[in-house]
Amino acid sequence: MAKTSFSSHSEYQKQSWVGVFDHGRTMHDNLEGKVADILMWKNKKLSAAILIVLTLIWFLFEVVEYQFITFLCHILITAMTLIFVWSKVAGVLIDWRPPNIHDFSLSESTCRFYFAKVNWFLFEFFEISTGKDLKSFFLAIAFLWVLSVIGAYFNSLNLLYLVFLCMQILPVLYKKYEREVDYLATKGRQDVKSLYRKFDSKVLNKIPRGPVKQRKFQ
Repeated sequence: MAKTSFSSHSEYQKQSWVGVFDHGRTMHDNLEGKVADILMWKNKKLSAAILIVLTLIWFLFEVVEYQFITFLCHILITAMTLIFVWSKVAGVLIDWRPPNIHDFSLSESTCRFYFAKVNWFLFEFFEISTGKDLKSFFLAIAFLWVLSVIGAYFNSLNLLYLVFLCMQILPVLYKKYEREVDYLATKGRQDVKSLYRKFDSKVLNKIPRGPVKQRKFQ
């Protein structure tokens, strides 16, 4: 049985080739700064450290069944003890500088970055919910419904950990098998568009709409 060659499908090569990410840009270009370095394992030490820490947290909560409040209190107790010892021995027994509040505070630019991300999410959520783009509206509804079904079979911690593992593994696999994934994504996108056109013509276009007010031009 002959193997299927993705490059042999000329009918898809003649069309505008659109992969999972923007054409002509790498995955690293589509992601941002340190996030890209972590997900693409450019900084292997940092990526491995984050993976180990989150795996340890998952192990404590899911396997050992460590309670969250107990875990949080133990973390705070440990942090307070370390800061206390640091502040008392710094400059006396050890040639260290004493702790400074700025070492533990978030910078204003970091706060602005996260606030901007939250506002962007709220804006996109509102725009999709208004139904201005029916395709995006129904896709969002379908995605949330599928996510709710998946969530019924996993607890929140397992689901979050599974998502994190996918974020750590899938970008690397995509980079390795980019052309094959782009081919399947293009074909799948075309099939979805075809189904949406049928749904639009048979269902959406039959939904009664209110009269559209014409603008008056002077």
